Amino acid sequence: MTDSKYFTTTKKGEIFELKAELNSDKKEKKKEAVKKVIASMTVGKDVSALFPDVVNCMQTDNLELKKLVYLYLMNYAKSQPDMAIMAVNTFVKDCEDPNPLIRALAVRTMGCIRVDKITEYLCEPLRKCLKDEDPYVRKTAAVCVAKLHDINAQLVEDQGFLDTLKDLISDSNPMVVANAVAALSEIAESHPSSNLLDLNPQSINKLLTALNECTEWGQIFILDCLANYMPKDDREAQSICERVTPRLSHANSAVVLSAVKVLMKFMEMLSKDLDYYGTLLKKLAPPLVTLLSAEPELQYVALRNINLIVQKRPEILKHEMKVFFVKYNDPIYVKLEKLDIMIRLASQANIAQVLAELKEYATEVDVDFVRKAVRAIGRCAIKVEQSAERCVSTLLDLIQTKVNYVVQEAIVVIKDIFRKYPNKYESVIATLCENLDSLDEPEARAAMIWIVGEYAERIDNADELLESFLEGFHDESTQVQLQLLTAIVKLFLKKPTETQELVQQVLSLATQDSDNPDLRDRGYIYWRLLSTDPVAAKEVVLAEKPLISEETDLIEPTLLDELICYIGTLASVYHKPPSAFVEGGRGVVHKSLPPRTASSESTESPETAPAGAPSGDQPDVIPAQGDLLGDLLNLDLGPPVSGPPLAASSIQMGAVDLLGGGLDSLIGDTNFGVPPAAAAAPARLGAPISSGLSDLFDLTSGVGTLSGSYVAPKAVWLPAMKAKGLEISGTFTRQVGSISMDLQLTNKALQVMTDFAIQFNRNSFGLAPAAPLQVHAPLSPNQTVEISLPLNTVGSVMKMEPLNNLQVAVKNNIDVFYFSTLYPLHVLFVEDGKMDRQMFLATWKDIPNENEAQFQIRDCPLNTEAASGKLQSSNIFTIAKRNVEGQDMLYQSLKLTNGIWVLAELRIQPGNPSFMDLELSLKCRAPEVSQHVYQAYETILKN
Repeated sequence: MTDSKYFTTTKKGEIFELKAELNSDKKEKKKEAVKKVIASMTVGKDVSALFPDVVNCMQTDNLELKKLVYLYLMNYAKSQPDMAIMAVNTFVKDCEDPNPLIRALAVRTMGCIRVDKITEYLCEPLRKCLKDEDPYVRKTAAVCVAKLHDINAQLVEDQGFLDTLKDLISDSNPMVVANAVAALSEIAESHPSSNLLDLNPQSINKLLTALNECTEWGQIFILDCLANYMPKDDREAQSICERVTPRLSHANSAVVLSAVKVLMKFMEMLSKDLDYYGTLLKKLAPPLVTLLSAEPELQYVALRNINLIVQKRPEILKHEMKVFFVKYNDPIYVKLEKLDIMIRLASQANIAQVLAELKEYATEVDVDFVRKAVRAIGRCAIKVEQSAERCVSTLLDLIQTKVNYVVQEAIVVIKDIFRKYPNKYESVIATLCENLDSLDEPEARAAMIWIVGEYAERIDNADELLESFLEGFHDESTQVQLQLLTAIVKLFLKKPTETQELVQQVLSLATQDSDNPDLRDRGYIYWRLLSTDPVAAKEVVLAEKPLISEETDLIEPTLLDELICYIGTLASVYHKPPSAFVEGGRGVVHKSLPPRTASSESTESPETAPAGAPSGDQPDVIPAQGDLLGDLLNLDLGPPVSGPPLAASSIQMGAVDLLGGGLDSLIGDTNFGVPPAAAAAPARLGAPISSGLSDLFDLTSGVGTLSGSYVAPKAVWLPAMKAKGLEISGTFTRQVGSISMDLQLTNKALQVMTDFAIQFNRNSFGLAPAAPLQVHAPLSPNQTVEISLPLNTVGSVMKMEPLNNLQVAVKNNIDVFYFSTLYPLHVLFVEDGKMDRQMFLATWKDIPNENEAQFQIRDCPLNTEAASGKLQSSNIFTIAKRNVEGQDMLYQSLKLTNGIWVLAELRIQPGNPSFMDLELSLKCRAPEVSQHVYQAYETILKN
């Protein structure tokens, strides 16, 4: 008979009977009794009263009985900690049992009993088990260390278990290695600052050796650990990729995805010119395709991951379009995901195939799927220009079917096609107008109204059409009301004589009869524009619209790079970083891809920003960054970003998203994220040095005295008239590695100001407040207070224009006020910016000549020593000095907080007061910063 009989009993008062059975002399009777106890516990009965009797059964040689008792113990130890101590002796004894299964069982159970009183007794048995001769016991003990660390981290560190765990990475048994890696990774995640997994080429080699022999879950732990490693150069990256590639053919899909994650990450470091790079791309496609033959749930996970991979490297799957065609029996969630990937892979070569498929899908029975298919046809038109004509005719065919939801979706996407290709397909407007009466969805109605308003001059009865919508104005959704208001104003500006009544009617409906603030505001703006300056109104309302981009739903590049590092985890399914859904964010570390090598970068930099010199004026108060208000209005929702100043070791992560555009937006070599020793091509270090810089080595470096970085005088950032009486002046300072914003707040209003808070928008270098804005007493009228706000550079990054623009929101009890200011770049120059001479020489030669920028600093009567001293006090370090044809040449280096190195050559004419112009040459792998570094030089030398 099976064990199910233990769950069928309904006897009352059985605790007493069980007690008697547990104390029986017969082993079989004891075992039966313990099974009954476990069964009662499983169905939710409280059997904690039997704790001492069950614990007495521990002392047995029967493995099955021991397992059952341990199970009971794990469940009730927390509620009976004093009783649980009784079991400690047996644990200690079991840890020395000749049977390795019992030793492992004891150590596993000890790790699961989360009772502080007991943990200290477990240290000795655990230490023995970590050095046990049997690998099964060692692998169990490794996991126990992670569990114990979760209960009492300090105890684990004091007892030296972490060092023992690190030693286990060199164990001869692959499963022990895998569990040690898993335990260390778990501990490292909860303590991001501790450098537990200090990976180096030797330990990586051991992990790769163990990878071939351990179980599938062990392989996943090892692969995830490899993904956190930063190879020192492209050769090491290639070597790791070669040894990980065989995992792609594993039967377990989790192993495959972990291997894909490692390869996707290390491919960043490989040059696109390498034959191996092309081979790797070819090898990545088949395993991804194979994942799509699994059951639907696994397919969905695979498709969500493929979606990220296709956005990062579409070339991997560009020839595999057919596997993403939808099958009739696919669940809807798989169908929608496949559709999304089909559009991402659509190109001129396969567009005919894709459109034929999409047209089929548009006749399916599943409404959601049909809608998405019709939208997809529109997205193809926008993405592949050559197919636009065919897409439009396909959409017109679909409109002729007169199926209501198909017609509505088609109208929504045709509006986008008009935006992308103006004055090309407007001949279809007549067909669209025929379907006006059948539109009942807000988005479709709004799209149709936009089309009528935008092309009013081509539609004879545009006024009648818009008037028909106006009849039920208050029943419409906000989206439709806003669109209708704008469309009628456009119509009035195009045909003023015929539509005066109509425009007055809509303006009064929007302003006087509406409760919606958005609608009222827009109505009043139009009303004032039309009444004060019709010409300006025409320029604003009928302005030329920007063309819409081809992929509106692409993930932002820095987020995409982070998600690639989380392939095969929940983050890759949600398409959100772990910090967005992990409660409390404990141990969530932001990951990013390694910097790309020069040759792979130069072939792919589609949208590098021009390094045009920005003017020295203050930027607009609120420049048009779409998400500025959204970012700033949640001022007091959370504490300010805080964290230690970036140490050199963490620069590899931060350097990747210097300008928010991800890796692809940076020119040339982006190796600036790694320490300088890795940044220069190692092969070139030993090359003979024949450039004009070669005699740098014979010269003494000019060293200045350290007197603190230059601080600009305070300037008014926010005038009182723009902030309801609050005037803010300020400047930025850097002292002993800390950046501060020195503020002066003056109350020029008639009321007291309190509850101050400050927040920064995302910016180029991640500047963020490191503490709240502390104004200790209420600010009375005519009172001034000075505050130094500490800053750090661990905030969110987004490229700004100009690069050093900082948008700030300050809140008090009166309102939220916005202003923006330019911070001087020299506050970001770090103290360890002095480069080794040979390194300087190799790096100067390694940076392409087109990255060199020349500047003149006029009217600067300084001698070499004075200039060098001033610059050194602002962390611009002189590496060497020489004299060429009567000119002093200073060779200098500096490093920014995100790890970018800038190399400089400064020419000074010594002892000649009539010649006071200095010449400055700057070389940097991110040329966007050169202009701002020059401005920093000029500011420091002239003040």
